[in-house]
Amino acid sequence: MLTAIGDVMRKSYERGWITTRDGNISLRKTGSNTLYITPSGWRKTIIHPEHIVKCKIVDGDVIVPGGKAASGELHMHWLLQRHSMKTRAVVHLHATHIVAAMFAGWDLQELARQFPEVNRYTRVGPNVPVLPATSRELGDVTGVNLGCLPDGSVGYDIVGQANHGVCAVAGDPWSAFEHVERLDHICEIVLKSGVKPT
Repeated sequence: MLTAIGDVMRKSYERGWITTRDGNISLRKTGSNTLYITPSGWRKTIIHPEHIVKCKIVDGDVIVPGGKAASGELHMHWLLQRHSMKTRAVVHLHATHIVAAMFAGWDLQELARQFPEVNRYTRVGPNVPVLPATSRELGDVTGVNLGCLPDGSVGYDIVGQANHGVCAVAGDPWSAFEHVERLDHICEIVLKSGVKPT
């Protein structure tokens, strides 16, 4: 699955959902005391398993190894990973049409309810308001809006982050990518329709 992290980053770049050094992905395997996360500032088009930062989990905290620079969104990833009881991938991208739809005033949760091919497979949570990138507040509110609970469960698969991006969770990086893909697709449809949010 570490190879899939790089593959998803490259596919996201091809889609125009990130620029070269944007976006981040983390992975935690069932029962593991290691959190794998993409490095900060690294060109995401050349991410390979040897580039991924392997953080140890010690006494409920995540420790970045010396000399390594984990993603600036580490706090957000750890909030979404720390209680998971099974393998989980967290994918944070800047999916163009999702960000554009929120900028135009759309509530993504309400929007998704109108498209059965999305809400059948992807649970969309409430929009995260405009917050500074890499801030603890962004991580905290993203965790709340995804419905993260102490038992490791999440209420939703994906949330949009206004003027910023999107965060999706799933059992592997490609499944999380598919949540982004579904939501981005309907956002593109709605934007092209010219219909405005009420």
